Formats: sequence, C-alpha cells, structure tokens
Amino acid sequence: MARIALTARFRLAITPNALRSYLAEFISTFFFVFAVVGSMMSSRKLMPDAASDPANLVVVAITNAFALASAVYISASASGGHVNPAVTFAMAVGGHISVPVALVYWICQMVASVMACLLLRVTVVGQHIPTYAITEEMTGFGASVLEGVLTFALVYTVYAAGDPRQGALGAMGPLAIGLMAGANVLATGPFSGGSMNPACAFGSAVIAGSFKNQAVYWVGPLIGAAVAGLLYDNVVFPSQASDSLTGISDGITVV
Repeated sequence: MARIALTARFRLAITPNALRSYLAEFISTFFFVFAVVGSMMSSRKLMPDAASDPANLVVVAITNAFALASAVYISASASGGHVNPAVTFAMAVGGHISVPVALVYWICQMVASVMACLLLRVTVVGQHIPTYAITEEMTGFGASVLEGVLTFALVYTVYAAGDPRQGALGAMGPLAIGLMAGANVLATGPFSGGSMNPACAFGSAVIAGSFKNQAVYWVGPLIGAAVAGLLYDNVVFPSQASDSLTGISDGITVV
C-alpha cells in the first residue's frame, strides 16, 4: 500500500496541471529575483556609497514589495504563487502540497534564481552580483533568528491572503504579501539584507561565487515558515484548515 501511495504521488507530480505549475513558478521566481537583484545593482550604479545611503534601502524595499506582489499575482492560479522555497516548505509541512511537488518547486525556484542572476551578470558588464550578507554587529545565529522572524511574518501573510474565510481578496492578497515583504526589508535590510527567500540568496551567491553565511538564509527562513504555517492552520484558524489553502485536485496549492 505504501508503494502504491508513493507511486500515485509521483504520478500526480507529472500531470499536465503540475507541469504548468512548475513553469509558472519558474517564470514568477525568475522575474522576482531579476527585479530584486537588479534593483541592488541599479542602486550601486546611481549611488557611489549605496551601502550607507538610506535611499538604497527604500529602493530595494519598494522593489521587493512591487515585484513580489506581481510575481504572486501572475502565478497564483497556476502554482499558488509561492516564489519562495520557504513558502513551499511550509505548504509541504502543512500537507497542502505533496513532497514530490514541493521538491520540483524548489528546483524550479533555484534554477530560476540562478538564471536571473546570470542574465544580470552577463548583460550588466562591470558590476558584480550583490549577495546577501549580515552586518558585523550580528552573529550567524542572530541573523538566522531575524530571518526566521521575517519569514514567519511573510508566510503567515501568505496563509491569510489565501484563506477563503477572509473573503474574496482578489488582487489585494498578493498586494498584502508584497507590502509585508517591503516592510520587512525596511526594518532589517541593513542587518541581514531582509532576504526571506532562500532561492534569491542562493542564486546571487552562485553567480557571485560567495557562499559566506549562506546557511543563515536557509535555516532561519525554513523554520520560520514552517512555524507560521503550522500555527495558522492548527492554532489561530484551526477550523476547515484542510480546505483553506487547497487548490486543484492534484495537490497544487492555489493562493
């Protein structure tokens, strides 16, 4: 029985609907990372001392808000608009998508991020791809906790935006998610970069060739995302939790 169940899960992961969701996730993640990393590069181009210029923080925060809201909106009906391995992890832990689907989502998200950063590196000659880094005043543990809290807030917003009990939010759902991401960047950008997205941190690290403190942008966000999803489903809004974020029948989540 276990072997049959496992086979069925893998078959569901290669249905036409599932394949479309993978492509949608790739496209949305690609353009999100392209916009976010591109905004960092643009700020460095326009501001010689971008690291200490408050305007740089505002630019990156606004880009995160606009890009994430748009990326979630354009892929929500096909893939759920995760655009983030941490969101996918929370959905898998909560049972909203199957593990095989979640793994393919991760692959699509990370490949999209690498390709977006590679495109920026190839086309913008003379500039290095910026990577996420923690400030000297913080330890790796502290930065992980900070990123975990940020991702908790983001994923909790994702769950609320996709809950039909909140009413028909339409485009307001993705907008709320984007605004939370932008607010988090404004609050913590100078300390940890406000990544909240392991794929974005991974793609820029691969192309830049620097994996320093990379674990910070995986451990914290994944734990924070899982806690947010479990808390939302089982404590804050436990009733009808199994139906609150379930999409089409093959297990793909729709936000």
